[in-house]
Amino acid sequence: MEYLKMDESHVGAIAELEKMCFNDPWSIHSISSELNNPLSTWLVAVADGVVCGYVGSQSVLDGADMMNIAVHPDYRKQGIGYNLVDKLIDLLKAKDVISLSLEVRVSNENAINLYNKMGFEIIGKRPGYYRNPREDAYIMRKEFAK
Repeated sequence: MEYLKMDESHVGAIAELEKMCFNDPWSIHSISSELNNPLSTWLVAVADGVVCGYVGSQSVLDGADMMNIAVHPDYRKQGIGYNLVDKLIDLLKAKDVISLSLEVRVSNENAINLYNKMGFEIIGKRPGYYRNPREDAYIMRKEFAK
C-alpha cells in the first residue's frame, strides 16, 4: 500500500468512492478544485494502481478540519483509514498545525471507535448536521505537539 498526496490522476477514483460511500457525495469538480486550494491537504491510499481510500483536510492558521475520508468496502478493516489519518497528521504537523477536528455521524460507531483509538475526543455536537438522512454529528478533535 502506498500513501500519496492526491494529484489529478486520483480525482476520478475519489469521486467514484464518494458515490459508493456517501449519500451526499462531493462532485468531481469539487474534489478537483481542492488540488488548487493552498489550504487543502489530501492523501490517497493506492494498492496496485487502485485508489482504495483517501482523506482530505483544510487548514487555517494552526488548526485543520478533516473534511472527507473513505475506504473502499473491499479494503476496509485493514488499517487503511488509520494510516491515512496518521499520515495526514504528520503532514499537518510539518505545516505547524497543532490540532485536527472533524464531524462524524453519531451513528457511525466504527469511525468513532477509530478516532477514539487515535486520541480524538468528542468536544461537541452539531444537531441536524448531516442530511440524507438527517442526523446529528459529533465534533471530535485531536491536539498534537508540533
